[in-house]
Amino acid sequence: MLENMPSQSIMTELLGPPLYDVWQALCSSIDEKYDMERIWNAGGKRWTYEYKYRRGGKTLCSLYAKNNCVGFMIIFGKDERAKFEDIRETVSDTVCKQYDEAQTYRDGKWVMFEPADTTEFDDYMKLLAVKRKPNRK
Repeated sequence: MLENMPSQSIMTELLGPPLYDVWQALCSSIDEKYDMERIWNAGGKRWTYEYKYRRGGKTLCSLYAKNNCVGFMIIFGKDERAKFEDIRETVSDTVCKQYDEAQTYRDGKWVMFEPADTTEFDDYMKLLAVKRKPNRK
């Protein structure tokens, strides 16, 4: 479902070249570990674009793009929040702080990261593994 996909030049202009590189690197990190359906949408009120990773009707994570900003959201359900506590010691304080400060709704804890570089990507992959085991070798 890539019919709404913005061109590389649109994304580069929106995010700026350094953040576009971060976006590309994050997508590559996810694509390397997960074989998922990828869906482009409008980004709602706060974002220009949404790029979702889904499989079997369940969303793994979503990336968001707006002017000079990348968003990376993972929604943790109740069981996944318990699993996060199990790996808390293995992720950075910054990631834990983002997690702790995220809003919890009826359907889960919505954690939004705004990566400016690739330093937390290993932690993001650990968080995604809490939601779903990687399905690519």
